[in-house]
Amino acid sequence: MKRIENPAHGRDGYALLLVLMVVLAVGILAAGAVTVVGNASLINAYEARRADMESLADAGVEVARARLNADATLYPATGYATLENGVVPTDAAGTAIPGVKRWVYAGPIGQTSGQYGVFGSIISVVESGNTRVVRRADLAQESFAKFAYFTDVEPDGIAFGGGDVLSGPVHSNDDITIYSSGATFRGPGSVTTSGVIKDRQYGRFSEGYTERAARIPLPSLADLDKLRTYATAGGTAFVTPNGGNDYESRLRIEFIGIDLDGNSQIDGESEGFFRVFRSSGPTDYLMAVRNGIAWENSENCGSYVGGVFTPTSKLTGMNATQRRDRLRDASARCYLGGSDSLANDFVATIPGRGEWLPRGFAWSGAMPAALAIRDDRDYLFPLSRTYNPNFKGVIHVTGKVAISGVIRGRVTLAATDKILIADDVTYAGGTGCGNILGLFSGSDIVVVDNMINTPQKLTNATSETWRSFDSTPSEFINGVALTLKSFSVQNYDDAPTNAELCQTTFFGRGCLFLTGGIIQKTRGAVGTSGGTGYLKRYTYDPCAYSDPPPYYPTTGHFTRSSFYELDPTGFSVTDFYRRMQ
Repeated sequence: MKRIENPAHGRDGYALLLVLMVVLAVGILAAGAVTVVGNASLINAYEARRADMESLADAGVEVARARLNADATLYPATGYATLENGVVPTDAAGTAIPGVKRWVYAGPIGQTSGQYGVFGSIISVVESGNTRVVRRADLAQESFAKFAYFTDVEPDGIAFGGGDVLSGPVHSNDDITIYSSGATFRGPGSVTTSGVIKDRQYGRFSEGYTERAARIPLPSLADLDKLRTYATAGGTAFVTPNGGNDYESRLRIEFIGIDLDGNSQIDGESEGFFRVFRSSGPTDYLMAVRNGIAWENSENCGSYVGGVFTPTSKLTGMNATQRRDRLRDASARCYLGGSDSLANDFVATIPGRGEWLPRGFAWSGAMPAALAIRDDRDYLFPLSRTYNPNFKGVIHVTGKVAISGVIRGRVTLAATDKILIADDVTYAGGTGCGNILGLFSGSDIVVVDNMINTPQKLTNATSETWRSFDSTPSEFINGVALTLKSFSVQNYDDAPTNAELCQTTFFGRGCLFLTGGIIQKTRGAVGTSGGTGYLKRYTYDPCAYSDPPPYYPTTGHFTRSSFYELDPTGFSVTDFYRRMQ
């Protein structure tokens, strides 16, 4: 009997199972696809929502900065101020954005006294449901030291021209005028004016210009008075005795650099000092002003013989003509009252003329050997905290003050009355921005007309030539000058004419080399087209922008320097400002 096999036996169930498995797999794939699409939509929606929140936080920062720039009273001296407290932000059309709230705070960070500048942070917090975004923007308040040239008022009849070249930021709250003889504004920084630039076709603007810009108010006398507190704490506040005319002071400050480490340079951070001379007699002696005194009887002017200086008033065995003739010698010089050169040594008290003021506080630490051997060691005021830990970087004078010398260090000198440039004021050695001088006068800053700054004639004879009794031709000023009146030159329109060489051009008193900036209420004159006064040779000091003088007045305008996204987890605004201050 033949056996018949059934090959399909048991296969029907396998086919059904296979179909079910395929259907299940397709279902899983379809469900997965739906889930993936759904999750992607949720992620996209979340990311879009977060992006919107970040934009709202960024907007909160900029709105806050604009408010601070518009109203300086909103910015606190310490701690922080709440500028928005859980407000509902709006879109560009002013429509409230539902489900979102914003908090914005502002306050100082770092050293809050302002000695090294004014710095702050804005914190913007945006919340929506369980999502939180925290933004931080650091701010720097602009110092007036940033300007190469600034005026509140540009007087009629004074304009840029004659080939004037200015480097650095320029601003005026008034119209700026340029003569057809032309002027060049090199930058860095543009030219801005709250008015317009008249005849601007005669100007060359390397970094452009802006007209109708926001007005920047000058500092006030109250700002100047704040500096008295810092100077008093450091033992560097002084009062000028009454006396003298508008351009003569009975107090002068002489800056001195001293090589303490024996490297033949004045570049150490603690090698800067100053001395203070107070007049008890005629101010013409302190200021080296002739005031009708016969040349042969001068206490300020003389010549060197065998390395020894002798004023003409102390020459013996000579008649008046012979004593005057000594001033025709190539070594003839004039010095400010009290100068070591007049006596070939330091003299603390000069009877009938004045005295150097002793330091009114104890020296901190061991005195270096280079100072211990000096006769004036008890009359030196340090320009650093190494020897005066209480020094705040500020010198304050109530009254007028005359200044000169070599600066090693960082200092702001403020005076309630005129600051008189009696001789060169220059920086010593050092690298980077270690040297900076900020001048702040409640009145004028004036380059005085004395026997040092101005070439002189010894007789009225037409054959008599003009001669300089200064150690250097022209005048050199390093620093930023801020005056609530004017920066000018005394008797700028008086003789001499074309007496001193300014680089390749003969001009009245030569060049006025100023490295830094001038900020003034009204532009003052320094020379004339007729050849009197000085030719301007102004150079911008970028260190005044990046590292302004201590406690120097600010414009009140905040610029954004850095921007951060902060971790929102556990963030506390109170803790943030406490740690950052």
